Amino acid sequence: QVQLVESGGGLVQAGDSLRLSCAASGRTFSTYDMGWFRQAPGKEREFVSAIRWSNGFTYYADSVKGRFSISRDNARNTVYLQMNSLKPEDTAVYYCAAAYGSSRRRVRQDEYDYLGQGTQVTVSS
Repeated sequence: QVQLVESGGGLVQAGDSLRLSCAASGRTFSTYDMGWFRQAPGKEREFVSAIRWSNGFTYYADSVKGRFSISRDNARNTVYLQMNSLKPEDTAVYYCAAAYGSSRRRVRQDEYDYLGQGTQVTVSS
C-alpha cells in the first residue's frame, strides 16, 4: 500500500509560481511512475504531468507545457510539480498519483494505482 500526501497549494496571483510536493510512503518509490492530475470546479479530472521511474522521461498536457515542470527525488520519496506563470484557468485541486509495474507513458487516471487527497491551487486574476 502506498500513501500519497500533497502539499504546497495556496492562493496566488496570475503570473506567480508555486511548487507542489507529493510525499510517498513505501520503500519502492523509485520504481513507481508518478503523475499529477487536477480537477477544476464543475469539470472532470484531467492529466497534468507524469514522470517515468525507469528513465526519468516526462510528459505534459498541452495546457501546461512550457510552464510546469515535474521532477522526483527518490532519496526523499517525493515528486514535485513546479508551476510557473500561473493563470486563473490553472485553478483546481491537484492530485498526485502513483503506478507500479512496467514503466511507461501514463496519462489516464485509470493507469495509476494510487491517488492522493489533493491540494487546492487558486490563481486570482
